[in-house]
Amino acid sequence: MSTGTLRVVFCWHMHQPEYRDPDTGVFVQPWALLHGLKDYTDMAAHLEANPAARAVCNFSPLLLDQVEALVEQLDGFLAGGPAPAEPLLAALGPDGPPADVDARRRVLESCLRANPRHMIERFAPLARLTTLARAVLDRPGAEHWLDDTRFVPDLVGWYLLAWLGETVRRDEPRARRLLGCAHGFTDADRRQLLELVRDLLAGIVPRWRALAESGRVELSCNPYAHPIVPLLIDFGAARDARPDTSLPDGRYPDGLGRARRQLEWARAEHARRFGAEPRGCWPSEGGVSDAALRLIGATGFAWTASGQQVLRHSLPDDDAGSDALHRPYHVNGADVTAFFRDEALSDRIGFTYQDWHADDAVADFIAHLETIADDDGAGPGRVVPIVLDGENAWEYYPENAYHFLNALYRALAEHPRIELCTFDDCLDAPGVEVRQLDHVVAGSWVYGNFSTWIGEPQKNRAWELLLAARAAVDEAIAGGAAWTEELERRLAVCEGSDWFWWPGEYNPAPSVAAFDDLFRRQLAGLYTGVGREPPAELDETFARGTGDPAAGGVMRGG
Repeated sequence: MSTGTLRVVFCWHMHQPEYRDPDTGVFVQPWALLHGLKDYTDMAAHLEANPAARAVCNFSPLLLDQVEALVEQLDGFLAGGPAPAEPLLAALGPDGPPADVDARRRVLESCLRANPRHMIERFAPLARLTTLARAVLDRPGAEHWLDDTRFVPDLVGWYLLAWLGETVRRDEPRARRLLGCAHGFTDADRRQLLELVRDLLAGIVPRWRALAESGRVELSCNPYAHPIVPLLIDFGAARDARPDTSLPDGRYPDGLGRARRQLEWARAEHARRFGAEPRGCWPSEGGVSDAALRLIGATGFAWTASGQQVLRHSLPDDDAGSDALHRPYHVNGADVTAFFRDEALSDRIGFTYQDWHADDAVADFIAHLETIADDDGAGPGRVVPIVLDGENAWEYYPENAYHFLNALYRALAEHPRIELCTFDDCLDAPGVEVRQLDHVVAGSWVYGNFSTWIGEPQKNRAWELLLAARAAVDEAIAGGAAWTEELERRLAVCEGSDWFWWPGEYNPAPSVAAFDDLFRRQLAGLYTGVGREPPAELDETFARGTGDPAAGGVMRGG
């Protein structure tokens, strides 16, 4: 490799929390299904179509659990078994939408949650059906005015077609045929759509595994249910970057042991699915601390990554120049190599380019990389990590970023001074200088601190509800209740980061309400898992939002 070549690593993070009710198994929210159809398929297809491109893809094990469950349910249903425990899919079956009025309203509400410009208005039948759905929802009781044997299944069918990956709509014959059903779906059409959904979901792991086995993709994972590892270990880590952070009352019991279990479980599940243990770990939300890095290394991971602000906080003031960011680091006492995302470049993809022409966006991105490569103040052997959400950004781009991603991979793969590679490629690569840090200031990829998950009253209340549920579980176990794999899974789910991301006025009211409800369901499942009645406080809403953040709050800038 020539001295002037710049290594660039794309790391796409794929994550969804647990959407199933712990006691009924019913999917309360559809996002694992929808992102499975649109983003995990398209992101694989773009790499398949550009053989010279390389990237890292980080899959959350809990997300893939849900994809597996959906495939199993669809297999059973298509073979004559019960309807899937997923309301949108069930509405396409021969029994049609639910008879219960409230359940039917929830299906209608679900089918309105899509980008209006790029996903609803693009398809005339869906636009007409959603207009009618809004009219029904604005008039309580109006559900009875509709012929529910046609309207709701047609709405659901078109909604799922809008959530297909762009590569699927272009290349899959069944998808192209169904997109021609402008005047409604027959029973045979609905069955074919369910078969297509099943095949797309079932193909996710094999496609990504094949890309990894061909050497074109490196697959990594995060701790099993996506917990913030430094906070599990010690809430006080939040005060490293923000000493005035208000902490929840109490300390998470055996936080180090729980974090270790989440990491070990993730490694085992990853190896089961992909046939090889992961070399790398994107720690949930890029959350790192000295203790977390030691644990990640001790669990067998060779690399990890976090945010640029974490590095900036951790470097001496005289060592924060242009040469510092694009280097891997060893942190004293941790047997793992740490990379730090280039926030400006990552956020340009996440937020800036969605309204640009694809060629202009790619030209701008390459110009920024060339500026980095031409920096006279930096030495050779640098690595530029581009780390971002691999699923939520694309609905804000035309055609699910089809043109942008194809042009991006093609232009970078052909660029004479840029080498697309993976983090694993960089660990022992000639010329890559691994620098030393005595200590990291604990933080995440968001602002370099943990304020997104702790410190605000609603967020601290979420932690305190978890602490109370954990105390009840520990007391029941001490009294003779069985510690089962299912109980451990329920506990791991409740430790996930999403329950603490969403509470707070910054976020939009509908999303906060949805995750408030879902978290309280998961906590209630901990109590029922040890034979105890959930406390009355879990019937009470504790989080409310009034904000209108970019991308609906699912993404934030670094």
